[in-house]
Amino acid sequence: GPVAETFRVIQGAVSEEYVRTTQGVFQFELSGDDGGTWYIDLKTKGGSAGFGKPPVTADVVMSMSSADFVKMFT
Repeated sequence: GPVAETFRVIQGAVSEEYVRTTQGVFQFELSGDDGGTWYIDLKTKGGSAGFGKPPVTADVVMSMSSADFVKMFT
């Protein structure tokens, strides 16, 4: 779905430079289609993004609809 595709693109864009300059972990609690817990880890070496809880405690947790999430990142 659109949420999974958005996270696929984000994962492909994650770089050591983003991790070094951001140093944050973002957790998204999404409702609606493709809902659930998703994350972007820009703190752990290499960074990562995907479905489920982040590998370390999130610095920011955002709750929104999956449609709003997709709009925010496109």
